[in-house]
Amino acid sequence: MEKPRVYANPINKKIDNVQDLFRSDKDSRSINPVDVNKKINEIFASRNHVYKSKVKITLKDAVVEKEIVGKTNINLLTLDGNLIRITDIVDIERI
Repeated sequence: MEKPRVYANPINKKIDNVQDLFRSDKDSRSINPVDVNKKINEIFASRNHVYKSKVKITLKDAVVEKEIVGKTNINLLTLDGNLIRITDIVDIERI
C-alpha cells in the first residue's frame, strides 16, 4: 500500500516570535495569592504548630507580628480575637 503524499510549504522568512523586552512596575511586587495560601497551609501543617504559631505578616500597608490559631476561607484568626483578611496579606513567615 502506498503512503499518501503530503505537501510541506517551505518557510522562506525569518520567524521572530520571541519577546525581547519585559517591563514591570517595581511598586506592584507581591506574592501570588496562591503562594500566600500555600505558606499559610504549610504553617498550619507544620510539626511545630500545636495550637498557635507566632508569625510576621506583611500586609498591604503594615507589618505585624501575631499569634495565629485558625483559618477560614477568607480570614486568619488570631489569639487576641482579631480577623486578618487573607487577601490583604502580601507575605507571611513563621517566627
